[in-house]
Amino acid sequence: MSLIASLRHSPGADANMSGKERHVVATLAAAVLGFFVITLDATIVNVALPSIRDALGGGITGLQWVVDSYTLMFAALLLSAGSLSDRINARRAFCGGLSVFVLASAACGFAPTLSMLIIARLVQGIGAAVTMPTSMALVRLAFPDPARRARAVGVWAMGGAVAAAAGPVLGGLLSLASWRMIFWINLPVGLVTLLLLTRTPHSPTRPAPFDWIGQITAVIAMGGLTFGAIEAGEAGFAAPRVLGALGLAVVAFVVFVIAQAKVAHPMVPLELFRSPVMLIATAIGFAFMAGFYGLPFLFSLYFQQQHGLSALGAGIAFVPMMLFSACLTPFSARIAERTGPRVPVIAGLVLIAAGSVVLAVVPASAPVWLTALLLIPVGLAGPLVMPPTTALLLEHVPGHRTGTASGVLNTSRQVGGALAVAVFGALLSGSAGFEHGLRLSLLLAAVVALAAALIVPRMGGARRPEA
Repeated sequence: MSLIASLRHSPGADANMSGKERHVVATLAAAVLGFFVITLDATIVNVALPSIRDALGGGITGLQWVVDSYTLMFAALLLSAGSLSDRINARRAFCGGLSVFVLASAACGFAPTLSMLIIARLVQGIGAAVTMPTSMALVRLAFPDPARRARAVGVWAMGGAVAAAAGPVLGGLLSLASWRMIFWINLPVGLVTLLLLTRTPHSPTRPAPFDWIGQITAVIAMGGLTFGAIEAGEAGFAAPRVLGALGLAVVAFVVFVIAQAKVAHPMVPLELFRSPVMLIATAIGFAFMAGFYGLPFLFSLYFQQQHGLSALGAGIAFVPMMLFSACLTPFSARIAERTGPRVPVIAGLVLIAAGSVVLAVVPASAPVWLTALLLIPVGLAGPLVMPPTTALLLEHVPGHRTGTASGVLNTSRQVGGALAVAVFGALLSGSAGFEHGLRLSLLLAAVVALAAALIVPRMGGARRPEA
């Protein structure tokens, strides 16, 4: 509550603007809850995967699609969803996206087969893709002052960080009743968020035609890449369907880039990438999610398959990671204010790299409690990396490009998470065995995080553009 209070009663605030301030707080609360629930759904499913497999069938490949069908649509549609918030009104887009997400969550809970669950997860991803960037756009519009906005982004990021950390243990608790509860929990949270949204003011619009070529090629490129990575675990990278999918992804990406340079109203204007902050923030988002999203997927399976834990037991093993992340999150904005944004971002990425390397060399006979403690550095990385990266990005893009820029940033995050699950799952199911795949996945996550940390110092000297 201290963060909310500081937002409401910052220096210079007009005491007579209490009505306006209530709308501001309601807007922030809606944005935080929306971000919370869609982030929760990306992580809560991990510990329930064995239960889903027992109920609906499917091997590692099927479980990868349960996770990545959500993340894939999330990533592919974030690009156009970001500009959608600029074009049709952020409040309206947020309401529509969250409504789709809530209805799809109900469908996931009632899914009678694995195929139906995957389809419902795809629809969930569509709703989440619209909700994510519009929640960030609502925060920016509600807090025009840079100092207040930075703290508001910290509160907004707290929703995602807590959801990401709490997902495994909450999934384990709900799985005691039924794995279907992990989807039904979204309904009450979504309804409360929609009620809060009725108290938020309308936001401006910037109408422009929809970029169909860009959107279609983006879906094909990301879908082909994800499909190829997942199927490689079962068929091998030399399989015709794997090579075909990867080739299709490359062709679609080339067409996408050409289209963005040629069409009158691109959903991702290439001029955004003239900014080093945009480029580096995109790389940071990708690397961060490869570790922060990929490792819980790995260890949810590891705890249950290699150590015989229940879904609840696996969830409890993530409690230390959750607690440390939650405790650090409220201080992330102040840490960035004192040290500058680069220091916490580098520290967080190094923590992911170091934690992954240590986990890779720990013997399989190590007790669960030791592995749980070694996951703490990964949890600490969440509040250190993304809040300052997000705040810095919002400071270095024009106001009318906020939704688009946030869509690009979050697309990079979701692509990183989707590819981590696809590649790590392929390594786990490879001929060398689960344990070898686990260690190789952890070392890969460490390399990606360290590479991102090395380029962070180059994002400090960029100038803020005019709105």
